[in-house]
Order: sequence, then C-alpha cells, then structure tokens
Amino acid sequence: MSYTIATDIHTHTLFSRHAYSTIAENVAAARAAGLTLLGSADHFSSMLFPEQDIRNFQFFYNQGVWPREWDGVTLLRGAEADIVSLSGGLFGQDIHCSESIVGKRFLCERTLYDRVVESLDYLVASVHNGEFTEGASIRQTTEMYVRVLQNPKVFVLGHTGRSGIPYDLDEVLGCAKELGKLIEINNHSLESAGRHRRACREIAVRCAELGVGICVSSDAHIAPAIGKFPHAQALLDEVHFPEELVMNRSRETLLASLTASGVASFAE
Repeated sequence: MSYTIATDIHTHTLFSRHAYSTIAENVAAARAAGLTLLGSADHFSSMLFPEQDIRNFQFFYNQGVWPREWDGVTLLRGAEADIVSLSGGLFGQDIHCSESIVGKRFLCERTLYDRVVESLDYLVASVHNGEFTEGASIRQTTEMYVRVLQNPKVFVLGHTGRSGIPYDLDEVLGCAKELGKLIEINNHSLESAGRHRRACREIAVRCAELGVGICVSSDAHIAPAIGKFPHAQALLDEVHFPEELVMNRSRETLLASLTASGVASFAE
C-alpha cells in the first residue's frame, strides 16, 4: 500500500537549539513536499536552558503572530513537552512564573507550563530522559502514560518506542482510543539501523489490531526532512496498517481528529 501523508505535526525550528531551520524555512519545505498542513512542535524542556524562566520560552508566547495559512500551508502551533514524572507531570508544571517577559509582576501566579501552553494548539508529550522511571513497575509507567493522555492539551503521545520505557500497550492504547488521542509513529526513531524498530513495530501492530489512531511524524530537525517518512511508511506497509487509522493522512482528517479529541477546535 502507498500511504499518502499530507501533514507533519512534529517538527522543530532553530528554537530547539539542536535543530537548524526557521519557521519560514520549514513552511517552505512543507509546501515543496506537498504538505497541506504543518505543525511546529519545538522542545518545551529543561534540555534547552540551564535556567527555567519565561524569558527563555517567549518563542512560544508570541506565536499568535504566525499566520494560520502561510503560502498555502495550514500552520499549527504546538510544542513537544517533556514527561518528567511517574505521576504524568509535564515540564514546567512545577515551575512558578510570577513575572512577565519584561519583568512585570503578574496579578496572579501561574506555572511556566500554564503561561506557555495556553495559546498553543496542541502538545506532543514525550520522554527524553527516562531516569525518573528507573525501578518503576509496569503498573506505574502505564499509569504515567494514561495520565499524560488525560492532559487536555496533549494530542500525541510521542515516540514511546524510542523512549524505551516498558508499559502495558493495551491499556495505554485503549486510553488513547477512548480519548481520541494519537500514538506517534516517528520516522526519526526508525533511522538508526533498526535499534528501536522492534518496539515501534509492536506498537504499530497493536494500534492496528485495537483500532487506535496514529500520527506519522518526521520529527524533522532541519527543513529538508519535513514531510519525509520513508522508514515509517515502510513499517506501516510491512504490517498492512489500515490507512483509515493514519489520522494525519490529510489536512481535513487531522483537523477533525484534533477537534474530536477536544484539544483544539478547528471547525471547517
């Protein structure tokens, strides 16, 4: 089967520091690749800066200036937020933020997480440093992912195959299906000579069997990689994955899925 995938919602810009393109370059690359929708999801994580202050994350704060339609490409505003605790906590939820980017005190104190994500369309939630899960039981890691999926801003559970944390597939995937959230099949995770392929394949197979929607992502860290999913598409073809469960196969399907999940509303 030839899978047509017309959207890519896990991509990175220069802001992520180990990525190399601007948002304008990414939009141009998306258009050149034939995509109709691009989602920018830079890292919201402690990996970017040694100090966690709103001034360091104002890149997210002002994304309302981005045009929703840019050179024929629908542009979504997202972030890839780190999962940081077994309770399903995300980066920034335990960091108090009392001053604005110009140093003016807010009338009410909120967390860095609240300030940053309130204007975003969605989150991809991923584990990058899994040391906090060492010694945890399958029950604990499963509950962690379930709580993450229950977060109202989380739309996609990112690269769990690459993260390498064992969990009860059926329970987590069942939760995703119930909530209308998506499980990511990450092309970048499949580039390293099969290192993570077995886990990613198992996830894809079980999603197909349980009828769970997936999101195929490039996880591009440079513009030419946007809209390129050769490894992910080969894996889906190998397991005969149902095309109707690829929820980012078209702009319309992706926006309908995002709206149905309750994460954001995009009524046509």
